[in-house]
Amino acid sequence: MSFNVYLSGEIHTDWREEIQRGAEAAGLDVVFTAPVTDHEASDAAGDHLGENTEQFWRDHQSAKVNAIRTRTLIEQSDLVVVRFGDKYKQWNAAFDAGYCAALGKPYVTLHDADTVHPLKEVDAGAQAWCTTTDQVVETLRYVLKA
Repeated sequence: MSFNVYLSGEIHTDWREEIQRGAEAAGLDVVFTAPVTDHEASDAAGDHLGENTEQFWRDHQSAKVNAIRTRTLIEQSDLVVVRFGDKYKQWNAAFDAGYCAALGKPYVTLHDADTVHPLKEVDAGAQAWCTTTDQVVETLRYVLKA
């Protein structure tokens, strides 16, 4: 079986690469997709649409342009992994999880135990909660090879 997995969430660590390496080492037939992970490029995604005098409108434009990619890739995926890091509030990741829930798209969360309480609703909609990238890979291995 082949799977298309969208890797959503924090962009400040190499968790995506860890999952990709683990899936390759396990011989899993997985195609991974992700949002734009260059923070500056993502923030500037809508700059070509015109200059804004207020940060709100710049962010608004860029969020809409980024949503073209994000929504399309989530809709095309078989599974979404939503990573919540410990340094920043990833409202975008929470939005992606909610979008998955609304679509009936399976997703798993990846975060430390110290954020269980603030993410309880997000985790309640997930098919699994992982604390390590190895657990994500093992979940994929089970789904694809069991």
